[in-house]
Amino acid sequence: MALTVVKCGGALLAKERFAIARYVEAESGACVVHGAGARISNALDEAGVVSSFVGGRRVTSDDAIPVVREAFKRENQELCRQIGGRAVGLMGDDLGLEAARLEGYGHVGMLLPVVPPALWALLANDAIPVIAPLARGPLNVNADDAAAVLAVALLADRLVFASDVPGVIVEGQVVPTLTGNDIASLGRELTGGIVPKLQAALVAAREGIRVDVGLTSVVA
Repeated sequence: MALTVVKCGGALLAKERFAIARYVEAESGACVVHGAGARISNALDEAGVVSSFVGGRRVTSDDAIPVVREAFKRENQELCRQIGGRAVGLMGDDLGLEAARLEGYGHVGMLLPVVPPALWALLANDAIPVIAPLARGPLNVNADDAAAVLAVALLADRLVFASDVPGVIVEGQVVPTLTGNDIASLGRELTGGIVPKLQAALVAAREGIRVDVGLTSVVA
């Protein structure tokens, strides 16, 4: 069966109900990886924990990691409720995802391309795994990176980044297609969270996976 990995951004969930049928074709299996940016930021503010970003990735301190995990748990529960009965909520660290720690970011890691047997089993039974991007430690993993690495490890046919913006916007317009050379040439025009998103998209595209960032196709 074909497989589509969908990365659902926290900003999208904050604005509208997640409709998985918009991103996954009827004959395809699905695996969802989600962010929780707004929920995490609000939870950290309420807890009085300072949070910062470097290169679009959240620095996660000792004080922050339990708050981050709880925020992911709540986001995961809400997303599963919206998807419906086939959804199976999974905290990545409980699932057994592994990551290499990123130095200088605290409890943050880069996911390793290893698929726990339980994830294969869920997909084989036509479930929709809904994964909060944590790895053993726990380590906080950028959701874009996690989606791309899992798409490669699962041999997915397609990776879709669903967010609250229509695609990659340059000079006020959605770009229909971006290559690796295009992304490199744009340089400083790309800032913030779009940077790790496009880096992640290229990881999957270079493995022959069809990648869509909204209405923008990313090709190697």
